[in-house]
Amino acid sequence: MDLSIFITVQGMERLQKRINELMAERPEVIKAVAVAREFGDLSENAEYKAAKERQRAIDSEIDYLRRRAAQLKVVDPSGFPRDAVRFGTSCKTRDEETMEEISFLVVGAAELNFYENETMMQVVSVVSPIGKGLLGKKPGEIALIKAPMGERMLKILEIM
Repeated sequence: MDLSIFITVQGMERLQKRINELMAERPEVIKAVAVAREFGDLSENAEYKAAKERQRAIDSEIDYLRRRAAQLKVVDPSGFPRDAVRFGTSCKTRDEETMEEISFLVVGAAELNFYENETMMQVVSVVSPIGKGLLGKKPGEIALIKAPMGERMLKILEIM
């Protein structure tokens, strides 16, 4: 199963919010392009070039986010049992080497960029090495994480 197509309800709301922010910014950028165009020679007009570049960036991001949103399947994890780490759930772990406690929230790959550090949790993709390692683990079990940086052993302390 391709886990990269899933997104939580909150993740889709954040994605839609970003599209709306870009759509609200777009008219001002279009206006800036028009004003800069009035300055004359476009070949040496830095304001015009910057405004056009920003407009292209906004249009590209809007297009990408809309296409991506259409491909994603929204999953509401609120009804999932809290007996194991699943998509959309958070868990508290302990690194067995350093004894550091770390909380993770496992989300879809498409929503990673829309999480600001609102909580002290590390947001990880369900398709990342950490996300894959945590999935299905129950409290008391150890997740062996095989990451490019090396192996880590994370003991699941609590499903939140």
